[in-house]
Amino acid sequence: MTATSPATKTARRRAPADPFGMDPALRQRLLPFTEFFYRRYWRVHTDGIQNIPAHGAALIVANHSGGIPIDAAMIGVAIDLDHPQHRVVRFLYDRFVAKLPALRDVYNRLGAAVASHENARRLLQRGNLVGIFPEGVEGIAKNIWHRYELQPFHTGFIRLSLALRVPVIPAAVVGAEEAYPVIAKWDRLGPLRTVLNVPYVPVTPLFPLCGLLGLVPLPTKWLIRFGPPIRFYTNPRLCRPEHEPTTEKLAGQVRRQVQSMLHELLAERESIF
Repeated sequence: MTATSPATKTARRRAPADPFGMDPALRQRLLPFTEFFYRRYWRVHTDGIQNIPAHGAALIVANHSGGIPIDAAMIGVAIDLDHPQHRVVRFLYDRFVAKLPALRDVYNRLGAAVASHENARRLLQRGNLVGIFPEGVEGIAKNIWHRYELQPFHTGFIRLSLALRVPVIPAAVVGAEEAYPVIAKWDRLGPLRTVLNVPYVPVTPLFPLCGLLGLVPLPTKWLIRFGPPIRFYTNPRLCRPEHEPTTEKLAGQVRRQVQSMLHELLAERESIF
């Protein structure tokens, strides 16, 4: 038997580090936990997985919902578990999370990165799937009476798609709104707001009335749908700098597509639970 040299062992241990701090070992350790929520707790039904490319960069653009952004986790788990290539989705998270060191570090180790044009560009140039919620904080801030009503989309993802020639894959998630239903926002935190570094605290039927137990999301039935890729960059006219105002129209087009998919899923859903 040929002995493995110390240099070879060291090289194996020193796998190329992810520039954003993703920890594949941590993701693997958490997989049984996340798979339980995906298959057993929320019993997620996913379709359109064939619309996710087998390789190369793409932007996954989805609705954002629920007082806690667990929709990102389930979209990522769906593609990790059910896609033939088990691809990783690199989500972009809001800047206020970056001010919470413990949460920021966990997000980074799980593969996310703080939302910025430069970070998105770097991830796409490395051939990653990048998950974006163009509604921003407004998506999870809306209350339960306005569930599944999309807020205006920011246009940054359109500029990225055109500049880097990557497809936009619309995605719709139903179930997260009822899993953690927001009935009010507690945004008059005073000094506590400064300490927590959060824009508001969501109030649900169970939180803060039931304490920490109220943070547990409800076991709703989830539906996730991935639509066909949209390739705006195939139209040379749209890629010209003088057509910058077009980005708002194109973002609106994607928003209408996601909204239509949400209506379809809501019509197909037999019950919330």
